[in-house]
Amino acid sequence: MPRSLPVGTLAKYTTLRQLQVFEAVARLGSFTRAADELYLAQPTVSMQIKKLTNSIGYPLLEQIGQRIEMTEIGRDVYTACHDVFGALESLEMKIAAIQGMRKGHLKLAVLTSAKYLGPHLLGAFLRHYPEIDIELKVTNRENLLKRIERHDDDIYIMGQPPEGLEAESFPLVPNPLVAMARYDHPLAQETHIPLKRLIQEPLIMREQGSGTRAAFEQLITAKGMTLPPPKMEFASNEAIKQAIVAGLGISFMSRHSLVLEGTDGPISILDVQGFPIERNWYLLYPKGRNPSIVTQTFLDFVANEGRDLLENFEAEMKDFQQRRRKPITKKTVKSTQKKKA
Repeated sequence: MPRSLPVGTLAKYTTLRQLQVFEAVARLGSFTRAADELYLAQPTVSMQIKKLTNSIGYPLLEQIGQRIEMTEIGRDVYTACHDVFGALESLEMKIAAIQGMRKGHLKLAVLTSAKYLGPHLLGAFLRHYPEIDIELKVTNRENLLKRIERHDDDIYIMGQPPEGLEAESFPLVPNPLVAMARYDHPLAQETHIPLKRLIQEPLIMREQGSGTRAAFEQLITAKGMTLPPPKMEFASNEAIKQAIVAGLGISFMSRHSLVLEGTDGPISILDVQGFPIERNWYLLYPKGRNPSIVTQTFLDFVANEGRDLLENFEAEMKDFQQRRRKPITKKTVKSTQKKKA
């Protein structure tokens, strides 16, 4: 039964190992996966969770279907775990700074559409701080929002954050949304394409809840038009690009999603009225938590030295878009494929 705790009980009877095990089980939703991650036997994991639960006096986890979920108290303990681990990491970094080193661990989670921007920033950051270990997670918007709510990471990069999100945020760099079609699509040779003409084509869209899809739907609504049902829906930009190349329709994605494909590939950016839809990438970090020294070092880098880097990145993207709009012939594509071979 739940019981009241004398002040100081948790500090006296709770161990860091118990908190580490609980954090892993709560984050992964599984005793087995937590045991694998921590290189422990599953009975050991269960025992540590039981001891922590007895110390606190309230259930921390509950079984829902096949997954382990946190109780209300469990979520409070999960937050406390990150506060404790963050404080210890900050202490380690202070000790390292005294020794003249910059070491530590940075966890960065980015939206799938920003998977090129994230490494671009990290590469420059690591050239300044090569001793820092980086853990990069690329995921969709729904999962990224869950990670932010759980404070799974130190830094996040995504599109427009929703209102009420428990995170500090500031804009990083423009993230224009453009219309795309296969290189030999009739619209690829046209200019100033009316939006009404565009939505008559078979549409390939991201899943419901996607920021990209929401931005396009808002544009259609603002113009007083009705968006027809999409021909296809996909949960990844890579799948959408393959569908475009296969000639299944047109779509709308971040211009950055084409950054590594060259200027004479099988996809063209269309010249559509109202496009590009101007948006921004945002950098976020958990609200109410003091950033670790590693996190603060990264934030300072982005605010100072990273500014020029991002401006250069955006300039490259604008130049890329202009070249991408040039008419592309089948002969050009074959020539490019031959060179790659």
